[in-house]
Amino acid sequence: MSKASIALNRFGYGLKREQSVPDDPARYLLAQMDAFDPIPSAIAGRSDNAAKPGEILQMLRRLRQQRQMQASEGDADMAAMTEGMRGSDPLNGLPPEVRQSYMAAGQTLRRDVALRTHIAIASETPMMERMVHFWANHFSVSAQKPGTHYQVADHEFQAIRPFVLGRFADMLKAAVLHPAMLLYLDQFQSVGPNSRFMQMRARRRQGDQGGGPRGLNENLAREILELHTLGVDGGYTQSDVTEFARALTGWSIQGLGRFERFTQGQANGAAFVEVAHEPGNRTIMGRSYRDSGARQALDVLDDLASHPATARFVATKLARHFGGDDPPASLINRLEADFLKTGGELASLTRTLIAAPEVWAAEPVKFKQPFEWLVSVLRLTGIENLDARRIASALNEIGQLPWRAPSPAGYDDLAGSWAGPDALFRRVELAERIARNAPADDVMERAQSAFPGMLSDNTRTWLSRAESGTQALGLLLVSPEMMRR
Repeated sequence: MSKASIALNRFGYGLKREQSVPDDPARYLLAQMDAFDPIPSAIAGRSDNAAKPGEILQMLRRLRQQRQMQASEGDADMAAMTEGMRGSDPLNGLPPEVRQSYMAAGQTLRRDVALRTHIAIASETPMMERMVHFWANHFSVSAQKPGTHYQVADHEFQAIRPFVLGRFADMLKAAVLHPAMLLYLDQFQSVGPNSRFMQMRARRRQGDQGGGPRGLNENLAREILELHTLGVDGGYTQSDVTEFARALTGWSIQGLGRFERFTQGQANGAAFVEVAHEPGNRTIMGRSYRDSGARQALDVLDDLASHPATARFVATKLARHFGGDDPPASLINRLEADFLKTGGELASLTRTLIAAPEVWAAEPVKFKQPFEWLVSVLRLTGIENLDARRIASALNEIGQLPWRAPSPAGYDDLAGSWAGPDALFRRVELAERIARNAPADDVMERAQSAFPGMLSDNTRTWLSRAESGTQALGLLLVSPEMMRR
C-alpha cells in the first residue's frame, strides 16, 4: 500500500467518487482535524420525534407493570422478559399511546442510522468520522434494550462528536452520564441504600410499587472501570466497584415525578437526584472522595480519565484499530506516552497516531468491519441517497447495524469476528446488487485511483476479464483491496 492509499483507506473510509488522490497524505489527514465539523447541518437540523426521558420512564413502568401482571397470570413468556426484555413483542398489551411512542422512536432511530451513514459517505473529513465511530463504539450503547433506543443517536451526536478532539475526561463524563448510558446500564434505577429516598420509602412502606428503584446497581460503575477506563486488568477490586457505584447514585434521568423537586436537571436530559445519593465519603483505587453530592462521581471520573491504566488501555484499543489486530508494542507505547504527557488530549493523541511510522506499514493490517466496508463501497460508487429503510436493511444483512452491539463492550475489532464464509457471502450478494445500480463505465480507472500503489496484478486481471462494467464493479467491491485496509 502506498501512503496515499493508507491515508484514504486505513485512516478514512476510502476515496469518494471524483475525489482526487492526496499529494501529501499526512498533511491531508492533519487538515481534516482543522476542517472537521462536530455538529454538521444535517445533525443540527435533525428532527427528533422520539420520547424524552420522562416519557421513557413512563413507558418502562408500563412495560414492567404489564410483564408483572401477565406473569402473575401464568404467562411464562412474559415472565421470561423480566431479564433483558427479550419477548417477541415488548409492546404486547400496552395502551395505544405508549405503543405509538415506542414505534415513533423506532422510526426516528432508523432515520438516524441513515443520517450517520450518509454523513460518513459524503464527508470531506472521513478520518474524523472514523474517529467518531471508534469512540462511539468504545462507549457503546445498544438500542436492543427498550428505552435506550430513544436516546442512542443523541448519545453519539451530542456526547461523542463534540469531544473527539477534546479531552478524554470530558468525553468520558459526557458519554457515561448521558441518558442513553444511564438507561442502558440501569443506572437510572440505582439508589443509595442509606439515601434519603430509601429512608422516605421505609417510612411510607411503599415497597416496589410503580416500578421504583430497588437499591444499589453496580452495572455502570463496573463497565466504566472495565470497558471505558482502566480495563479488566486495571488494578481495581470489587470493593472499588461497589464504592464507585455508591458515588454514582443519584445520577439518573429527568421525569421522576414526585422527586422532581429534588432533581438537578442536566441539558442532555440526565439529572442528579439528591435524595437518591448515598451519603458519605468514598475510597476508590486508593483515593479519597469527600461527600460532595453530584461532584463526587465527577471527581472519580476525572481521576479515572488520567490514570496510567486508562492511558494503556485506550492506547492499546486505538493501536489495534489502526495498527492491526496484534498491534506493535512500539505503537502502543507511543500513544500511551502521549496520553500520559497531555492528560488525555485527544487532538494530540490523533496527531501522534498520524505521525507514528507503525501505522504506515505497507501491507494491509485490518479486515474491514461491515459498516466501514459499506461506507467505502458507497463512497466509491457515488451512491449517496439511499433511503433509510434500504440502508438499515443493508447493514442488517451484513451484520453490523449502528448502536446494536451485542454487549456494552461494543462491536469486536478483530478480523475473526467478521471474516467468516457466511459473512463474506453476504457482502458478495450485496455488492452485486449495488453494482447493478451504480455507474460502471470507468471501473479500472476508479480502482487505480481508489487504491493508489495497492491494486494487485490479480485484481487487475479479474477486472480486465470481466464481461461487463457492472461485473467488473461487483468484483472490485469484494476485492482484497476493498475488504482490507
